[in-house]
Amino acid sequence: MFVVKRNGRSEKVQFDKITARINKLSYGLDTNFVDSAAVAQKVISGVYQGVTTVELDNLAAETAAYMTVQHPDYALLAARIAISNLQKETHDKFSDVIKDLFDYVNPKTNKHSPMVSEQLLQLVQTHGDRINAAMDYSNDFNYNYFGFKTLERSYLLRINRRVVERPQHLLMRVSLGIHGEDIDAAIETYQLMSSKFFTHASPTLFNSGTPRPQLSSCFLIAMKDDSIEGIYDTLKVCAQISKNAGGIGLHVSNIRATGAYIAGTNGTSNGLVPMLRVFNNTARYVDQGGNKRPGAFAIYLEPWHADIFAFLDLRKNHGKEEVRARDLFYALWIPDLFMKRVIDGGQWSLFCPHEAPGMQDVWGDEFEALYEKYEKTPGLPRQTIDAQKL
Repeated sequence: MFVVKRNGRSEKVQFDKITARINKLSYGLDTNFVDSAAVAQKVISGVYQGVTTVELDNLAAETAAYMTVQHPDYALLAARIAISNLQKETHDKFSDVIKDLFDYVNPKTNKHSPMVSEQLLQLVQTHGDRINAAMDYSNDFNYNYFGFKTLERSYLLRINRRVVERPQHLLMRVSLGIHGEDIDAAIETYQLMSSKFFTHASPTLFNSGTPRPQLSSCFLIAMKDDSIEGIYDTLKVCAQISKNAGGIGLHVSNIRATGAYIAGTNGTSNGLVPMLRVFNNTARYVDQGGNKRPGAFAIYLEPWHADIFAFLDLRKNHGKEEVRARDLFYALWIPDLFMKRVIDGGQWSLFCPHEAPGMQDVWGDEFEALYEKYEKTPGLPRQTIDAQKL
C-alpha cells in the first residue's frame, strides 16, 4: 500500500512513522488519559491506497478531536496535529507569504487581485529580515483545536481556497496594518497578541493589511429619511458595512406606522414589518466579510411607536412567515417616562411618528413635554394601553 507525500512522490506506507509522528506531538500531555497509540491505530485503520499525508494528518486531528470527550488534552493533540500539518503546507517566511498574497492572479479572470495592500508589501520588503526574525511559530501550538479551526475557516487568508497563512502570519499582518512604518510598535503588538495578552476584534483580523482596511466592529446609524429613497439609501449603507465585516445598530423610530397616509401615492403605509424583512434578507445575503460570518443588524425602536407590538413579535418561532424577521436583532430605547408609567400602573399611548413628529430626536424633560403634549391632543394617539401590559 502506498501513500502520496507532500512533494508528490509515492512511498510505501510505514505505520511506525504515523505512530511516531503522533507520539512526538503528544509532549506534555497527561499520558494517564491521552493514548496516542489509540489515535494512531484509528488513523492506520483509515489508510487506503493512494492516501496523501495531508489526508492522514487531517484524519489524525479529527480522530483526536472526537476523543476530547474522554479528556480535554485530546483537543490540544488535535490542534497540534492540525497546526503541524498547516506549517508543512505553508511558507516559514512571513515575507514570502505576503509576496504570494500580493501577486495573486484570479484564475477565472486572469486579473491581478492582490489580497494584501501595496503599503504592506512595501513595509515587508523594506523590513523583511527584522519582521521574519520576530516571528515565533511555536506560539501557533498554543491554540486549541476549536480555536485553530475557527481561524482556519474564517480568518486565515487563502489562495484558490488553500490556506496560505499561519496564525502567526495573521497576527503580524494585523500588527503591521495597524502601525505601518512604526515597526517597533508593530512587533510589540504582534508579541502581545502572539502571547495571548489580547486580541483584536474580527473586522480588524479580517481586514488589517488588506486593500480594504476597514477595522471597526460596530456602526450606529439612523434611518436617513421616512421615504423610499431614505430607506433604500440606508439599506445600501448597511450592506456596504456588512460586506466589510461591520456590525450595525439602526434606529427606525422615524418610520411611519402601519396605515399612515402617504401623500406621494395617495396610499397608506405597510409599516415597519415589511421594511424590516427587506433588512433581514440583506443581513442574510450580505454576510460579514464574504461568507465568513453572518451579518449582524440590531434594530432599535422606541416603545411609543404604533407598530411596537408587531416589532416585539418579529423573532417568534411561530406565526405567519410574512410577519417575521428572525435574522435581525431587536432592542428598545426606553424613555424614563415609560418606566414611571409602568411603576405607577399608568396608561401609555402609541403614536405614528409621521403624525406626531420629533419624539425620536429629543430626550429627558424635552421628550416628556412633547410626549404629554401629543398625548393630550384629541385623536392623535393611535392606541392607549396599560403600560404594564406593553
